[in-house]
Amino acid sequence: MTDIIIKNSKLVLADRIIEAGIAIDDGKIVDIAKDTNLPTADKIIDARGNFVLPGLIDSHVHLREPGLVYKEDFLTGTMAAAAGGVTTVLDMPNNKPPILTLEDLENKRKLAEKCIVDYGFHFGSSKDNLEEIKKVKNIASVKVFMNISTGKLLIDDDSILEEIFRSSRVITVHAEEEKIEKAINVSKKYGNRLYLCHITKKEWLGYLEKNKTSDIFIEVTPHHLFLSKKDDTSGLTKVYPQLESEDDQKALWRGIEKGIVDTIGSDHAPHLLEEKKSDNPPGGVPGLETMLPLLLNAVNEKRITLRRILELTSQNPTKIFMIKNKGKIEVGYDADLTIVDMNLEKKVDNDKLFTKCKWSPFNGWKLKGWPVQTFVRGQLVFDNGNINKIKGKEIDYW
Repeated sequence: MTDIIIKNSKLVLADRIIEAGIAIDDGKIVDIAKDTNLPTADKIIDARGNFVLPGLIDSHVHLREPGLVYKEDFLTGTMAAAAGGVTTVLDMPNNKPPILTLEDLENKRKLAEKCIVDYGFHFGSSKDNLEEIKKVKNIASVKVFMNISTGKLLIDDDSILEEIFRSSRVITVHAEEEKIEKAINVSKKYGNRLYLCHITKKEWLGYLEKNKTSDIFIEVTPHHLFLSKKDDTSGLTKVYPQLESEDDQKALWRGIEKGIVDTIGSDHAPHLLEEKKSDNPPGGVPGLETMLPLLLNAVNEKRITLRRILELTSQNPTKIFMIKNKGKIEVGYDADLTIVDMNLEKKVDNDKLFTKCKWSPFNGWKLKGWPVQTFVRGQLVFDNGNINKIKGKEIDYW
């Protein structure tokens, strides 16, 4: 007897969609078969004919802890993740203080024990933490800010930049304009993996299409896919990099269609509504809860397929960051799953969001296609609007 059976479902696999059920035991997928061939279980979940996707892996979130917990914290941020079908988050290091030492990271790990989905960390880089970078273990990447940044994180010294690249297995960069070319050249020189965050412009996608290698990866964000400069009417839509033209927006969608874009990451960056309405609003928007609904609505509009969403939000992040046992519906993998109702139609509603900041730039948008249940290692963490506070755990890497 197994712990859980999910039956009456359509499983979205890497190469096909099949009508089958899933048997889960001790947090792992132990069988995939026709419902009649599944083993008995303590608990049976009826997916009601809905699609089951691997839980999303959001490679780019800012959960604000430590230092800015009035905006978000590990509990509220991962509640938002669960509601959005996200089962693993990779948190960025630009906290207060930034995560630049092993001690900083260990302190953050202790704070993250309140997460209710699984989690990993990007480690920060500065002009004087090279020795820490060389010693740090079990991280997704080293994050390098080559453009705008706060505090000590901007790297504008080429010799230091090269040493950071030389010392890191995976580099995640915030690079804009000519800094993208520089990042690519340095990465090629030292042979590491380069993850380019939030690419926005047609011209740079064209450049990357010609200069991309198997170790260079491109991320785009939901706000750049679904909003453009014409929507940038208040501080609510101020983001870094800024929203671009509709022509640039269309280029991002073409990049997804052509396979140039590798991931979609939310860049979940919550701020309080009063901050965003101030005379000097900070850049960033929340996105964990709306990323998947926006994409599912796009499936209903024939702009993208469910299998392409799987690649961009589950399969590719595990390959890029070498995450163990996640990103697929496959025997032996963690039972990280989201059941989505492609016919469920409702509006994004600020009052019903789980993020602590309680607002979204997509508030009022009517979307068709929503996650209805989310499982982390076989544990039901989100169930039709309700959160179960399970215990998330830190991920492992190859």
